[in-house]
Parts: sequence; C-alpha cells; structure tokens
Amino acid sequence: MSTFWLLKNNADGGTEYVCFRGDDESVEMLEGYHLPPQMPLIKRRSWMNRLDALSCRSRLERSEGFRHGAPLF
Repeated sequence: MSTFWLLKNNADGGTEYVCFRGDDESVEMLEGYHLPPQMPLIKRRSWMNRLDALSCRSRLERSEGFRHGAPLF
C-alpha cells in the first residue's frame, strides 16, 4: 500500500480526504479537508499496522461515503 487516497465531496465545494501511505509494516493515515485555493488542512495524523489500515479503509468506503480518487495535492 504505497499511497492510497479516499475522497468525499462536500456541499461547499471542498473535499474531505483520507490518505494512507506507507509500507507493509507501518501505515500513516492522514485525515483532512481541502477547499482550493486554500492550503490543505490536516485534521489528524496516525500510524497503524497494515491490517488495521485495510480495515479502516473498508469502513470508510462502506459506511462513510468515501471513494478512491486521484491525489488532491
């Protein structure tokens, strides 16, 4: 899982994002918000193992409306 982006559009034109990046052992998860032309806002940063990251990704897609997308920045 080198880098994987999940995106969810908001009514104000901004985008909530979750970015997973890392290797097979440790994955960094960045949660934030981006409303161009402003700088992206990082709300939370955490580290987890690969299995927890895959479980979190699945939950975000299934129950919170996030979809895989191209990197925002």
